[in-house]
Amino acid sequence: MIKGLFPVERFKELKTPFYYYDIDLLQKTLRTVRAELDKYGYHCHYAIKANANPRILRIIAESGLGVDCVSGGEIQAALESGFSASKIVFAGVGKADWEINLGLDNNIACFNVESLAELRVLNELSEAKGKTTTIAFRINPNVNAHTHTKITTGLSENKFGINISQLPALFDELPHMKNIRFTGIHFHIGSQITDMSAFQNLCIRFNEIQDDLETKGIMLPHVNFGGGLGIDYYHPNHIPIPEFETYFGVFQKLIKQRSGQQFHFELGRSIVGQCGTMISKVLYVKKGEVKKFAIVDAGFTELIRPAMYDAYHRIENITSNEDIDVYDVVGPICESSDVFGKEVELNKVRRNDLIAFRSAGAYGEIMASQYNCRPLPMGYFSDTI
Repeated sequence: MIKGLFPVERFKELKTPFYYYDIDLLQKTLRTVRAELDKYGYHCHYAIKANANPRILRIIAESGLGVDCVSGGEIQAALESGFSASKIVFAGVGKADWEINLGLDNNIACFNVESLAELRVLNELSEAKGKTTTIAFRINPNVNAHTHTKITTGLSENKFGINISQLPALFDELPHMKNIRFTGIHFHIGSQITDMSAFQNLCIRFNEIQDDLETKGIMLPHVNFGGGLGIDYYHPNHIPIPEFETYFGVFQKLIKQRSGQQFHFELGRSIVGQCGTMISKVLYVKKGEVKKFAIVDAGFTELIRPAMYDAYHRIENITSNEDIDVYDVVGPICESSDVFGKEVELNKVRRNDLIAFRSAGAYGEIMASQYNCRPLPMGYFSDTI
């Protein structure tokens, strides 16, 4: 247990499980990102799918970032939280008509188009409203991000994006679409990427694509490289802010940027991942023949990443200073997959101890469900608790 990291006595008064956000760390992270963006004149759109807690969104909006949305609900949440429509980009392989119309009605910055079929629908809906709509093509660069298969998005086999071989058909049709303004291209190769070689390969691939398009007279005023930068789930105390300098430095070093060309990024997890912690209470310590189970009142309904992705979160007993023991940490959900960690070393666990699941600010609260008719978790903040 790390003393002083959490207001444990206050936590004891709150109904568990809940999410706790370190606002000071979020602010420091945002300042670090802004400094790197300003260094190169880059633009960043926060990937709202990582965390859409209204307070978190307002803080990010106040920092001056834009927002990357993948649904109409996210567009609405962004607007309500203070993000400028002129900084909203809208991606997603299956945009419904009402979602497209919501974006059109609010004059968002750009639609990232993922198929010829979508391009045609977008043109029709724009024509019906008498609008000219700015779009970018989301291109599938076939770059392996070397991450979990369920969060890899840039391979030819994935549902996302337009394969390079299909691009000529889209560019052939563009001149006939009077309500579409082409502004550039978009990539997103995956999530939780910690191997910078994946981004290096994306840069090399982009340079090849750009050179080829220019031979055909196609210029790219805007290029969106997506996001994907990972966080250190194993050392949240020692590495609370990701390597933004290294990340942006890869693009600055390798990309052949044209005069006046603007670069955009869509970071999500790396901005909010480390500032969030899920707090749960121990219900029972169950002793089996070969294992001890720490059964907590949170389940994959509150934090699904371990069950869905076999993801690791550092788990800490924040109310015990006793000797270390080993437990399987599990939840109450009626599924065998409701396991947070096996053979986890924790300070000796007793009933009602508080357990912290670290680095849960991204894809934690936002993915919570009401399976088993469970209530959604509350969110609390370090500067108001």
